[in-house]
Amino acid sequence: MADKIVKIGGASGFWGDSMVGAPQLVASGMIDYLVFDYLAETTMAILAAARAKTPEMGYATDFVDTAMRQVLPETMRRGIKVIANAGGINPQGCADALQTLAASMNLSPRIAVVEGDDVSGLMATLREEGIRDMFTGEALPPRVLSANAYLGAFPVARALAAGADIVITGRGVDSAVTLGALIHEFGWTPEDHDRLAGGSLAGHIIECGCQATGGLFTDWQRVPDWARIGYPIIACADDGSFELTKPAGTGGLIDRACVIEQMLYEIGDPGAYLLPDVSCDFRSVTVEQVSSERVRVRGAQGRAPTATYKVSATQLDGYRCAGTTAIVGIDAHAKARRTGEAIIARTRGIFQQIGLPDYTSVQIELFGCESLYGANARTQAAREVMVRVVVDHADRKALEIFAREISPAGTSWSPGTTMPAGGRSSPSPLIKPMSFLLDKARVPVRVRLDGTTIEIDAPAAAGADARGEPQAAPPVSPASWIDPVGEPQVEIPLVRLAWARSGDKGNISNIGVIARRPEWLSLLWARLTTETVRAYFAHMVQGPVERFYLPGTASLNLLMHDALSGGGPASARFDPLGKGNAQILLDMPIRVPASLATQISQ
Repeated sequence: MADKIVKIGGASGFWGDSMVGAPQLVASGMIDYLVFDYLAETTMAILAAARAKTPEMGYATDFVDTAMRQVLPETMRRGIKVIANAGGINPQGCADALQTLAASMNLSPRIAVVEGDDVSGLMATLREEGIRDMFTGEALPPRVLSANAYLGAFPVARALAAGADIVITGRGVDSAVTLGALIHEFGWTPEDHDRLAGGSLAGHIIECGCQATGGLFTDWQRVPDWARIGYPIIACADDGSFELTKPAGTGGLIDRACVIEQMLYEIGDPGAYLLPDVSCDFRSVTVEQVSSERVRVRGAQGRAPTATYKVSATQLDGYRCAGTTAIVGIDAHAKARRTGEAIIARTRGIFQQIGLPDYTSVQIELFGCESLYGANARTQAAREVMVRVVVDHADRKALEIFAREISPAGTSWSPGTTMPAGGRSSPSPLIKPMSFLLDKARVPVRVRLDGTTIEIDAPAAAGADARGEPQAAPPVSPASWIDPVGEPQVEIPLVRLAWARSGDKGNISNIGVIARRPEWLSLLWARLTTETVRAYFAHMVQGPVERFYLPGTASLNLLMHDALSGGGPASARFDPLGKGNAQILLDMPIRVPASLATQISQ
């Protein structure tokens, strides 16, 4: 299989991605597999709420109603296999809906369903056993909306081996839809750790759609034709290495820095990116610009996985409501702040009068005056400010009162108050996520295809600690270069020295930083210490900051703990996933020798 290449197109990075991805990739004639990633912890919470209302729901309806409606006839004609985790918390319901659609088109694809990730039936037992949230240490709740284990890629490969044209899964790791195809095509075994790590990295690069092809890139000005951006295609070899490209004639950009940004995106410790099938080490990965339309990635290393699955569960934790009001004119910042505080004070007074308890959480955020930057804000003198008030309460009735009391601000308080059209805000269920580890042997996994059930053998027990060797310290340039004697230091923004991208893992904000020139990494390491980063984000970060070094890509990864007010659906922040944190960091002033600043500006 040394010369065999498997080509996979990533058509979706989340539930709600553009409808152009799937038809663009299928029409390219460049792919063997079409994969879709729809699930995030926030998405699972949304699906859990949807299934609670309507039992037949709980899956990503866009997959059936939009994506497959557009491309199913052509994927069948071309022999393109389709793999999607669109099943959410109801994979069989998703398969049934797709089968109905196919029948209406006089098509008969063989649709396999991977089951077993739903472990909600174990929750009472696990609670009795004392299992706790892996991040907060809280006890498991007596009732949950959903509880799903992050399954791996081998069940997907087994479904393909059984002859499936389409494989639908529930909750699995995002990269499994890609890795499953590669395991099937190359015959990789559970012991092929380096290959599995390479295939997992390939899946990680394309699991967020256009984030690999110019989307969210620090140097966004260089990315042409956003409207027609190309979705990613990976061409994978048997050794786990791969090249990234996109359909010919599309917009977007194939750039090594953008690919490295995506590699660092939400991986945590790059030496121990733990997945169900393999423990990945991406520290020595190299990313090479082969041409303007192709980037080569190689060097991922792997070790045996742990003996546990990560489980993501959700519970109903009361209700939430958010209201927004715009304030225009002189002192808009102060008027907006006072408006938000007045809404809270008035509604608290009403609650006291009628015997309702206080809010369980209140958050007031202002936009237009750089409030997300904390002490690093440059101005609060904006003349257009939006105030957003987010409140949580155990009683929906209390939030209906809150929603009603926002509009009177338009005639009662600040001059220049206006509001977006669209009517009164509505309370919605507050879904709280939690995570814990579960022994893989307690999670029976199966594949259903053509009315038959294929039991998947439990993964072999692995070591409890899948971490690799401790990271080596980055090469340190002489102090005479970083802080030369007799040469003045000047400050420049980090963006002139580095690229960066941020994301989340629950309540952890992850920022990957890549040196624009490898020799600058030692300077970045000297300036971006855990202490300086924590101080810069002091308005946000409540926990410690960790820092990791990746020599293969001259980059570092920052993990800021307890930084997102709970993260995901639990967070009331306007940016609950920390998507803007890299942009905030890139504005950080960095001291450099004056000669280097002059060199950069030329």
